[in-house]
Amino acid sequence: MQLSVKGKQLDVGDALRTHIEENLSSTLDKYFGDAIDVNVTLSRNAYLYRATIVAHVGKNIRLEANGEAGEPYPAFDLAAERLSKRLRRHKRKLRDDHAEGGKEATHAQHYILSGEHDEDQDDAVDAVNNDDNSPLIVAEMPTEIPTLTAGLAVMRMDLEDLPAMMFRNSKHGGLNMIYRRSDGNIGWVDPTKSQRN
Repeated sequence: MQLSVKGKQLDVGDALRTHIEENLSSTLDKYFGDAIDVNVTLSRNAYLYRATIVAHVGKNIRLEANGEAGEPYPAFDLAAERLSKRLRRHKRKLRDDHAEGGKEATHAQHYILSGEHDEDQDDAVDAVNNDDNSPLIVAEMPTEIPTLTAGLAVMRMDLEDLPAMMFRNSKHGGLNMIYRRSDGNIGWVDPTKSQRN
């Protein structure tokens, strides 16, 4: 496992780094044998410490977990426990998906648009976009839209701790989207079902 431990506005000592490595090694070995790479970022925000764990454990399988506490050790331990809980919950599905080798993904372009901007930026935005109603593009990057069942898409969204996820439905090949609703449930948008009716 390739492990990267970084601190933002704090120094990560050898004892904490060893604690992180031992904890993650035992957790990930239990479910996957060996993770490809794991990035742990510790940061401080006012009086709280935040730990973010991002693990790439296989082809198209990325896990993310966060934890906050008054000290760095408990913040990491909370994030590690959340990661372990997600792995336990989805262990069977992950094994089945991993055994299938993953289906081919569709390549797409991922854009990040700016939110509201002030009046001074309007002239620069208009010069770039040549359209008064176009939002400012802040970032542009390639991404993949995986081919999954709805159940596997929900699992992936949960593992990556995403608010929403687009996927190609393996049953009919159409693009679908799932998202977290404000009531805690998962919403599923399947435009192909309305076209068939």
